[in-house]
Amino acid sequence: MTEVEEKTAPKIMIVDDEVIVAEDLRGRLISLGYKVTAVVGTGKEAIAMAEETNPDLILMDIQLKGDMDGIEAAGVIKKRFDISVVYLTAYSDQETLDRAKVTTPFGYLIKPFAERELHSTIEMALYKQDMDREMKILRGMLPICADCKSIRDDKGYWNQLEEYMRKHTDIEFTHGLCPVCAEKLLEDAKREF
Repeated sequence: MTEVEEKTAPKIMIVDDEVIVAEDLRGRLISLGYKVTAVVGTGKEAIAMAEETNPDLILMDIQLKGDMDGIEAAGVIKKRFDISVVYLTAYSDQETLDRAKVTTPFGYLIKPFAERELHSTIEMALYKQDMDREMKILRGMLPICADCKSIRDDKGYWNQLEEYMRKHTDIEFTHGLCPVCAEKLLEDAKREF
């Protein structure tokens, strides 16, 4: 992976207490072009690393060692950091599914799964997450600087108005001057001569 590809590759965190399974998954993700930000084995570690590494997506096993399972950890992560989760589990009983649904996961893969299933689930989860963020932006208030008119995006970065609109809409810009600015520019030019 080139430096540019690595910078733009989606960042994924793995939460699985089975080291062999987690390392196999890490290798598969890297071969698919994703960047693995962390591999952890407990719910508490997942919360701490989610805050530290800010992944785009978390692949979370449901059964974890420790006093917090994957569903509980995913709930905390979703509330605190708004990071999406895809569950990876060997359990498909109704009770587990019902508990998992409450955390609004972006996917649920039953182990073992094929690489094609993993890839398509991740791509759909990332796409849905992007669309959800776009909808939040469109539905909510749009933070804008009163002085320079920069806009804060959903990740907290400030963008110039034109750049922001270009990223989030299909608008193409033409440049001109409104009558007020044209008059002001003309007056300034007259004073200089």
